[in-house]
Amino acid sequence: MFLSCGDSLFDLFVEADSAQAEKISLNGGPGGSPMNVAFGLARLGNKSSFLSPISDDLYAKRLKAFLTSNDVDLSLCPQTDRNTTLAIIEKNDDGSAEYVFYLEGAADTGLQIAELPDPLPEHIKFVHFGSYSTVIEPTASALKQLAKQAYGKALVSYDPNLRLSIQPSLKVWKETFQHFVSLASVVKASDEDIAGLFGVGAEDEFVEACLKAGSELVFITRGPEGGSAYSKNGTEEHSRGYKVDVVDTVGAGDTFQAYLLHHLGQSLADGSVSSIGEIDLANCLDRALKAASITCTRHGADLPTIADLD
Repeated sequence: MFLSCGDSLFDLFVEADSAQAEKISLNGGPGGSPMNVAFGLARLGNKSSFLSPISDDLYAKRLKAFLTSNDVDLSLCPQTDRNTTLAIIEKNDDGSAEYVFYLEGAADTGLQIAELPDPLPEHIKFVHFGSYSTVIEPTASALKQLAKQAYGKALVSYDPNLRLSIQPSLKVWKETFQHFVSLASVVKASDEDIAGLFGVGAEDEFVEACLKAGSELVFITRGPEGGSAYSKNGTEEHSRGYKVDVVDTVGAGDTFQAYLLHHLGQSLADGSVSSIGEIDLANCLDRALKAASITCTRHGADLPTIADLD
């Protein structure tokens, strides 16, 4: 089973017809990078679990209903009386998105170490971490502890997914990056994340840092320019990706993450490889980019199924 840990929130999209300066119309739905990965894995046919404190407010009731309807296991989620994080999203002309977050004292930032599953259930073979929950306390410390618990018992994956509007300290992001890449077998980051952590044009430095820290696979996404994949054994693959009519880019990176984890799980489960370093890197990259491109043709984080991909 897969376990994805961290952000759980409600995305509120500014409607395009909000023409009056003094008014905004909003259309909402469940969101949050690790939560998207959790239900994305479930839609691809995997047993998927999610870990994040979840409230019982009006947004959380819809979050829980949505995740349950997508067959995501919520048994590890602590209950809390904190309110659900809200993200206000406005779409740009090119389909990219601008975010404003409301999360002070919110549910997904309040995870305590005492609320972690200890020990990690044996059926969990992959644990994924990422985004702002890894840099906001007390959740950040709890997730770092869980990553240590998982190391050597499950495959750890990490996507920094920088949100400088939430945590403006690059020092904190860089320290968090160093912690997770030392434990993660798989690291995925966007070109924007890398520019924030290492500087513009520093993709080679990023890959070297991940592989030197112990990561076995490293993936870079570049939006409409496709992506690249690197293996510790020296293999590299590059793809221009897929050209599509973009509705918006919300959830595209999370879709890529969900598919690459799905591919790893399938390859290891069917015995086609004995270690993740032996996977068909070109096929994994191509299919992950295809999955992400499908999400870009939809409104919001509406991740595809295997049937959609095929």
